[in-house]
Amino acid sequence: MKVYLVGGAVRDELLGRPAGDRDWVVVGATPIEMLDAGFVPVGRDFPVFLHPQTHEEYALARTERKTAPGYHGFAFHAAPEVTLEDDLARRDLTINAMAREEDGTLVDPYGGQRDLAERVLRHVSPAFAEDPVRILRLARFAARFDNFTIAPQTLQLMREMVGAGEVDALVAERVWQELSRGLMESRPSRMFEVLRECGALARLLPEVDRLWGVPQRPEYHPEVDTGVHLMMVLDMAARLGGSLQVRFACLGHDLGKGTTPADVLPRHIGHEVRSEKLVRALCDRWKVPTECRELAEVVAREHGNVHRSAELNAAAVLRLLERCDALRRPERFDEALLACECDARGRAGKQDEPYPQRQRLAAAMRAALAVDTAPVAEAAVARGLSGPAIGEAVRESRVRAIADALAAI
Repeated sequence: MKVYLVGGAVRDELLGRPAGDRDWVVVGATPIEMLDAGFVPVGRDFPVFLHPQTHEEYALARTERKTAPGYHGFAFHAAPEVTLEDDLARRDLTINAMAREEDGTLVDPYGGQRDLAERVLRHVSPAFAEDPVRILRLARFAARFDNFTIAPQTLQLMREMVGAGEVDALVAERVWQELSRGLMESRPSRMFEVLRECGALARLLPEVDRLWGVPQRPEYHPEVDTGVHLMMVLDMAARLGGSLQVRFACLGHDLGKGTTPADVLPRHIGHEVRSEKLVRALCDRWKVPTECRELAEVVAREHGNVHRSAELNAAAVLRLLERCDALRRPERFDEALLACECDARGRAGKQDEPYPQRQRLAAAMRAALAVDTAPVAEAAVARGLSGPAIGEAVRESRVRAIADALAAI
């Protein structure tokens, strides 16, 4: 039995990046031998075990064979005679197909160290084409290692996979898993650019793909192209440390511009309502988690009003807060404001401009929340008011508090 450190831990060590989870491959062992050594089985499709002390994953060396479309369609073979090179050959990229022996010796049968030095993302073997998830994984790695290029042969293989309909067999949970991880990388725009370059974006996210080539008014968008703007917004969300919810909201905020009639371009009147509808459809298709979906709907519908909020009086600001459910969910409204700032600063030449709307509306929300509604309601009752009139008295108190807060800014 021999044990090797494999995959991302080896890659990141060579890059000088912080180590994440460590994965191990065991060669020359059987499941019974692993159990006898105290390992805990966790693999459902193939033998994977947790170390009894470190709880790190140890997988028996294995090969795989394509049996059906999609990423589920594989038969796995794990046996003592499977070599380390056999196991590494089934991995996606050369930079992920390296291993270290227990004495520290690097095992690199497919040129991963060379591709790291040359900053190239390259598939290990033609077996890459058998798993459509690998298209998403490569795009995600491109977002993480944004100074790497994609080997031309690999990009061509990805295009052939898309043309063969492989991405159409992907299940929602796996697509969302990869998209969400890619959104959290240092340059998320690169993931979508790679997916677009190979044709997968049009199949997976046609609402996003159709934004390229759609013009916007240059006085508001010097970059003009809506797709280019969206990529700038995503990278601004990464720059400002946005959560996954914020980054997904940025992704969906302008989807309606892709459906603006050609005869009214470059104006996009009513795109917010269309964006909200398209966000809902996208979330239904890929089973996007509720917290991401709800923030994206709010930002799609209201980002224009947030941008124009300096023109609103206190009563209109309160109505905006109510539409965003800010008084019940202030933390979510803070995230909506961050997404709107990313939208405003994700424009050519605007990246470092201030966005006072965020501070102004946050102050308005705090002022509205600070109103003690109980005495206001009691005073209204004492004046003989009842029912909706009491609620209106509370609203008037909040409007006054908002007006005072805005006047103080």
